[in-house]
Amino acid sequence: MELQEQLKRIQESADFIASQLPPAETAIVLGSGVGPLVQIIENQQQLDYKDIPHFPGTTVPGHSGKLIWGQVHGRAIYAFSGRFHYYEGHAPETVILPMRVLQRLGVKNLILTNAAGGINTSFQAGDLMLITDHINLTGYNPLRGENSPEWGQRFPDMCYAYDRAFGAVLQEIGKEQGLRLQQGVYCGLSGPNFETPAEIRMLRILGADAVGMSTVPEVLAAHQMGIRILAVSCISNMAAGILDQPLSHEEVNETSKRVEQEFSALIAEFLRRMPA
Repeated sequence: MELQEQLKRIQESADFIASQLPPAETAIVLGSGVGPLVQIIENQQQLDYKDIPHFPGTTVPGHSGKLIWGQVHGRAIYAFSGRFHYYEGHAPETVILPMRVLQRLGVKNLILTNAAGGINTSFQAGDLMLITDHINLTGYNPLRGENSPEWGQRFPDMCYAYDRAFGAVLQEIGKEQGLRLQQGVYCGLSGPNFETPAEIRMLRILGADAVGMSTVPEVLAAHQMGIRILAVSCISNMAAGILDQPLSHEEVNETSKRVEQEFSALIAEFLRRMPA
């Protein structure tokens, strides 16, 4: 898609949202199985994705397809209940459209959540993992193509994509709440199939602790634009070959549901104590 057409669509999406919802400086993206986090949001106002110009619908179970404005501990936030995935057939610019729109809306802070398969054998299904870095094996980069100066540098440095101050606060909260809060490297693949046991052995050698089908493109776009990022995975299952059992999306949602109260409490307290 030509740059001018992208910018036009971003502006139209942002203008519509701004006409319907109050402003916020913080946003959260809710991934597979962690949609119930919306329960911590007070004074909600909602928009269906299908009503927002240029936003496609969601096709993945566990993604309700709503943009929610509300408050947590008095802090105004936008919450995307569901995201767009490359494996759904979307173009890269569509996958990161919400990130581009958030910048136009004045958002400064971003919390990304997802469900991921555990590669690190010290992990257990139900653990939460602070993402400290990532490996992009999706096969594409959403920053490819003509770059707009308003998005940031043509060649963004990724050394500090995951905000260290945010991560330190989350780890402190995790200890206080007695959570199994792991930390590690997230590997993004395109999906939609789960990985083979051989692929998981490869990813472990490469240094990945968890694997999933989202988040990396959003981080690339948001970080380029100077948005501060916290990202957390729910380890919803152990990846292929670690346990002698088949993998399923139902297991992802079931495990996420089991830890949703802990996950919600962690994110809510982070929003209360989020450093400036």
